[in-house]
Amino acid sequence: MTRKLVATAFGAPREVLTVIDVPRPSDGDVIVDVKAAGLNPFDVKSVKGVMGTDPARLPLTIGNEGAGVVREAAADTGFVAGDRVVVYPASGTFAQTVAVPAGSAHRLPDGVGFDEAAGLLLAGATAFDLVETLDIGADDTVLVHGGAGAVGSIVVVLAVGRGATAIASASPRNHDAVRALGARPVSYGEGFLYAVREAASSPVTAAIDTVGSDEAIDVSLALVGADRVASIAAWGRVDDGITVLNGSSEASKKHRRDAVEPLLAALADGRVTVEIAGTSTLDDAADAFEALAGDHPRGKYILHP
Repeated sequence: MTRKLVATAFGAPREVLTVIDVPRPSDGDVIVDVKAAGLNPFDVKSVKGVMGTDPARLPLTIGNEGAGVVREAAADTGFVAGDRVVVYPASGTFAQTVAVPAGSAHRLPDGVGFDEAAGLLLAGATAFDLVETLDIGADDTVLVHGGAGAVGSIVVVLAVGRGATAIASASPRNHDAVRALGARPVSYGEGFLYAVREAASSPVTAAIDTVGSDEAIDVSLALVGADRVASIAAWGRVDDGITVLNGSSEASKKHRRDAVEPLLAALADGRVTVEIAGTSTLDDAADAFEALAGDHPRGKYILHP
């Protein structure tokens, strides 16, 4: 048997999350004993019912990325028991053991910890997809909304790594962190558009949004054409002609597959870092869910099964 975190209903995490005992999974190419699993906003929204409340999905399986040690693997996968791996995309990683297809298991580079690896790929692949979709390059000056967040910070690193100039919105307390990533920080509020133009040494040519607010999209459209605005959050603004990504298109799926190995290499050599905001066990996971939904420190929350 193995322990697994599920939601028995849709609602407040503290009221609906519970840990259950289930048979250890065996139907998969690679069986992994999970050492760490990354918590993401999607998980919180799923539990709260924002992504739908179909009772047929209950008890709700949660968790889409993690890292651990191979328990067993099919001979043709190239993995053997004891290999350190990161799993993404996956389903149900908030558990002691998870079964994944061979294509969702990726060898963990030496020196990379389980916590950092578990918090990298969902945000990182999303960031990679945004940058690839707009084909950000050395000639671009890109405005990144939410530049201190899990996705936005990696967008900044990837854009700067391609030679682009990056301007990133962040709260004043995170300006130093944004500068350390290589971007010029700006804050929302009165005069935001002016602040962006002041920070730009050349005209802004692209905008990447991880926030989804009308202010972010309005300022983006005031600076560049809709065809050079990509968002993962502004679903209410698709009629403006911007590109909104959820990873479902064939192009996005390819971008996210292609992102895995470069991101792991960048994590290994320090070009990309994953800050850990906090850790929880399966039993006190509701604490992490509530923290992520509130005004939390920078970084990822990690669950330790």
